[in-house]
Amino acid sequence: MKQITHWIDDGRVAGTSGRQGPVFNPATGAQTAVVDLASAAELDAAAESAAGAFPAWRATSLSARSEILFRFRDLVDSHRQDIARLITAEHGKVLSDALGEVARGLENVEFACGVPHLLKGGFSEQVSREVDVYSIRQPLGVVAGITPFNFPAMVPMWMFSNAIACGDCFILKPSEKDPSASLLFAELWHEAGLPAGVFSVVNGDREAVNRILEHPGIAAVSFVGSTPIARHVYETGTRNGKRVQALGGAKNHMVVLPDADVDMAADAAVSAGYGSAGERCMAVSAVVAVGDVADRLVDAIARRIPSVTIGPGDDPDSQMGPLVTREHRDRVASYLDDAALGGARVVVDGRSQSFEGDGFFLGASLVDSVTPGTRVYDDEIFGPVLSVVRVATYEDAVRLVNDSPYGNGVAIFTRDGGAARRFQFEVQAGMVGVNVAIPVPVAYYSFGGWKASLFGDTHMYGPDGIHFYTRTKVVTSRWPDPSTSRVDLGFPQNS
Repeated sequence: MKQITHWIDDGRVAGTSGRQGPVFNPATGAQTAVVDLASAAELDAAAESAAGAFPAWRATSLSARSEILFRFRDLVDSHRQDIARLITAEHGKVLSDALGEVARGLENVEFACGVPHLLKGGFSEQVSREVDVYSIRQPLGVVAGITPFNFPAMVPMWMFSNAIACGDCFILKPSEKDPSASLLFAELWHEAGLPAGVFSVVNGDREAVNRILEHPGIAAVSFVGSTPIARHVYETGTRNGKRVQALGGAKNHMVVLPDADVDMAADAAVSAGYGSAGERCMAVSAVVAVGDVADRLVDAIARRIPSVTIGPGDDPDSQMGPLVTREHRDRVASYLDDAALGGARVVVDGRSQSFEGDGFFLGASLVDSVTPGTRVYDDEIFGPVLSVVRVATYEDAVRLVNDSPYGNGVAIFTRDGGAARRFQFEVQAGMVGVNVAIPVPVAYYSFGGWKASLFGDTHMYGPDGIHFYTRTKVVTSRWPDPSTSRVDLGFPQNS
């Protein structure tokens, strides 16, 4: 069986902890590999390698760093299919989704290629007689990223692209459920000419995570995952003196006003609710139907569900693949039980759809008349279960969204520009879509939510990412004019 190892210093390193975890093909249910799970000592070895590499990497010119980033960008581009196939084989998402993930991640590498511009500081001349003040941005040192199973390529690229460009050394702890893409990234960085120790991959579970959070040589930690773990990462990391950005869970709402194009809204709800089997932190989980649009919208979504082709991710006809594990599939299905529904009506029950083999499949489900206070509304389901909440007015919809403890992303569908502008002004969420169901910012902005969807002050990638992986230094300097100075500087007085 395939063994997935670590990447420390300048190559693959087999684990020494004696612990391993299983890696499955979700489409078949078969175990395809084992992944080494690191001990604290193995994490320490990666941190030591990174610390040793940092002085030389920090001193590397911006143009030389940019050249390596451009080479890495071209290598990732030429290996799109290879990366996507690894994602599909271990996560289960369909190949088109996997390719889209690689493309969005690659945008972040391209943004980081402009690091000579991104790290420019400011300069104020003659703030006082013969005194200038200027600011510079310098790297932190060794930093780490802890990434989730649902985007094993894109989220690491959110993090390591900027960190490495800024002059930091980066340790990646990917999800143990689908770690192979991270090892391919390590090989591509090596091929691009990145010095040994600047990028490491340490596979592991809780033991590796806790060691990252406690390690005195790791200056900053980036995390994407569930809210309870994000809170743990933030509290533990900051308690140990680290800079931390921890992106948590989500319960993304899509508000549909009575004047909306119902067909467009229904198409968007199906794509955003069931794409990648709902295993996206920006997936639409709750459709908020305002006024008399509800019946028409529920009918339109229900009509579209039978057309969603579910099957193995490597089948080009598949539009939705399996969930990542059997346990997760069963947990998601439990939200269709009476106890979780609290009186809501199951319009389409994905459990009724049968599939061949032992893959971790679940059909797309639609639940109508969902109310706050029920499990199906309150929890982050992270699967293909779409809820419809009925409200009477626009004000009720905004109140519902703002009362949610999460504030990752939200969307509104309407033909009224005034209503859309009012919504983006009033709603409490970090990312807002207007007739766009999944409002993920482009790479030259930044990604992050509000409330329980983000712990820390800094969003991910883009300008916020550059700020996170550097710290500002302000220099105040005086250089006396030799023609007026009383100090003998060795210059002719009239020069």
